[in-house]
Amino acid sequence: MSEVLEVKNLRISFRTASGTLKAVRDISFSLEKGKTLAIVGESGSGKSVTSKAILGILAGNSIVEGGEIIYDGRDLLRISEEEMCTIRGDRISMIFQDPLSSLNPIVKIGKQITEAMLLKNKGNRKAARKDFNTMLATLKEHMIAAQGEQSKAKVEELIGTFDKFNIEAIKLENSYNDALHVAEEAVSKIEDFLFKAGRRKVDVKGALKEFAGKLKRVQDPFLTHGYDSRLSQAAADLERVQSNYHAPSGHKKDGEDVQPLPGEIESVLNQTKELLEELLGRARPDFFRIGYYKLKNPGEDLSGKPVEQLNEMALRYLNDNFMLEFLDIETKAVSHSYHTALEKKKAVLEQLEKVKAFYAKGGFDKASARKQCKEIADQVEKTIDRLEIVKDSTAYTFRTSLSGAIDKYFAAKVKNPKEEARFAKQSKKRDALIAKGKTVDWKVVPKVVYDLDELKADIVQVFDRLIQHYNKYIAQESQVDFRARSIELVDYFKAKASEVVYKVTKSMAKEKAIQLMEEVGIPEPRVRYYQYPFEFSGGMRQRIVIAIALAANPDILICDEPTTALDVTIQAQILELINRLKEERNLSVIFITHDLGVVANMADDIAVMYAGKIVEYGTADDVFYDPRHPYTWALLSSMPDLDTKEKLDAIPGTPPNMIYPPEGDAFADRNKYAMKIDFVQQPPQFQVSPTHWAATWLLHPDAPKVEPPKIITDRIERMLKKAGGGQA
Repeated sequence: MSEVLEVKNLRISFRTASGTLKAVRDISFSLEKGKTLAIVGESGSGKSVTSKAILGILAGNSIVEGGEIIYDGRDLLRISEEEMCTIRGDRISMIFQDPLSSLNPIVKIGKQITEAMLLKNKGNRKAARKDFNTMLATLKEHMIAAQGEQSKAKVEELIGTFDKFNIEAIKLENSYNDALHVAEEAVSKIEDFLFKAGRRKVDVKGALKEFAGKLKRVQDPFLTHGYDSRLSQAAADLERVQSNYHAPSGHKKDGEDVQPLPGEIESVLNQTKELLEELLGRARPDFFRIGYYKLKNPGEDLSGKPVEQLNEMALRYLNDNFMLEFLDIETKAVSHSYHTALEKKKAVLEQLEKVKAFYAKGGFDKASARKQCKEIADQVEKTIDRLEIVKDSTAYTFRTSLSGAIDKYFAAKVKNPKEEARFAKQSKKRDALIAKGKTVDWKVVPKVVYDLDELKADIVQVFDRLIQHYNKYIAQESQVDFRARSIELVDYFKAKASEVVYKVTKSMAKEKAIQLMEEVGIPEPRVRYYQYPFEFSGGMRQRIVIAIALAANPDILICDEPTTALDVTIQAQILELINRLKEERNLSVIFITHDLGVVANMADDIAVMYAGKIVEYGTADDVFYDPRHPYTWALLSSMPDLDTKEKLDAIPGTPPNMIYPPEGDAFADRNKYAMKIDFVQQPPQFQVSPTHWAATWLLHPDAPKVEPPKIITDRIERMLKKAGGGQA
């Protein structure tokens, strides 16, 4: 499984009138493709703050003290708002607890779903073309380097041909898509017209004229071959019934003139709709293959061939005359790029160790620190294999991570003395007033100072992470399949070329919105499309928010307690819906909740958070069948189920005030199993299994043996029996 998102050593605080509140304290986790990670904890544990940091929507008084959030080779904490806008709502979407917080109350639902599709499409097409050209230029460079300078003419010919036939494929696909979109739009409009007719006043003659015009625009040899005469006849039938139609006087219904639709017109419209749907159901040609054939045989008409036969013929022609040779040289180029980057990685390791020692030693000034940063970052960037489809996030983000860590170190060096002076001045003033017997109704704002040693360690950690990553990379050299990588690269070019020609029109967006509404379980979507948020129930509003989140087909879906405001029956439906959509769309999901029971049947991995820290992490089976942290025990003990007869345990006390974080385990004051060490020292992460760890001193070899509460052990035994894994 590949990781789509990594959170590393994230620390977030908030400025408040009473001081700095430590909301997230050095947490790390990763999200794998197609999996669900549940982040569970009480209110104030930091789980929602973490999700908002991923989307870049933290409050204005937030302070990101450290860490990284890595997605697609970028650190989301250090990219511009412009870059973030290309990710937020597009690649990473979010469902909030209150659906009304995501919906505009005065805008119809349909427009809210289609808005993002239309806005982002143009930018996505432009970015796809840029990515295609950049990667092709990089491939050409490595092809020449791998083959030798004498091969330059041959490589330029191959790259030129590859580019030209992709352009030819784009032209063919563009024409096909234009005709396809007109047909889809016609179907959508006919369905809307048939739905409205008899319910409200409609312009029958105008609609029929519009439909006939659209049918005449459905023109593409690959789409309409064999259907031309039928499409012409359908357009003629629409024009005939349009010219023969005379609007009746009508009758009143709901205050409007309603015109009953004559049977002949309804029949012609249904026949036209069925014809278009038959056309839309035809197999799609593979234009990447056909593009090369048309480039070499521009005068040949291929539209009469069956699509399956055409695709096979074009593939054989492409392979025999171009692609096999191209793949052979491309594979050498991919190997050359990899090994060039690998040798540079090996060479830079020694320099990384030296520069790390420079920062670890300390005593450096700002100018020398930044100079060292620039020099080593320049070297690291040269080690990146630019032909890798999946970006090396650690290397790509090295410069921003190191620069950010250095900036924080020097910012703290400047701010710490100022903060100390401010605190001393205010304290002195307050003490003086009290000494004079005056009433003081204000408090001194606690000082916010940063541990310079800790910030210096953050700089060193950036190096340690890259060094470890490179050593692992070097060790895996023998496992790389360069032929498979070269095929993946061709698939990348094909995908980018298709993105270039994928236009989203208003009618397409509307049809997709209606399909999404059906997908998330909203009845009568064509009626609901025109309604306002207040016309929906709470559960239906949440379904609309899910549809909006899915509109851009994201990689990651963040669900921030999406069922809390709903009744139990609707909760189950929404959870089932999210689970189904995850499977169907291969989504990666971060599910945030305070209730472990909610994620029992949908989480792959669970992170239990308390007071800004992850206190236990493991698979769902690890956490439910073998919980180790007392806080996890407390959450499970308070979770109801159908079989538990005894009284559920409430968690005593309240979470700590994170303006003054405890020195030891933050759960110690509420933990009946707490030991002395829990109050003075934070526990490290103790590994229970390769997939499971917990931060509790109870796992220390010298700690006394403590069993989980009976309510939990009994429940585990029942679950194991039901699963067939326990003893009767």
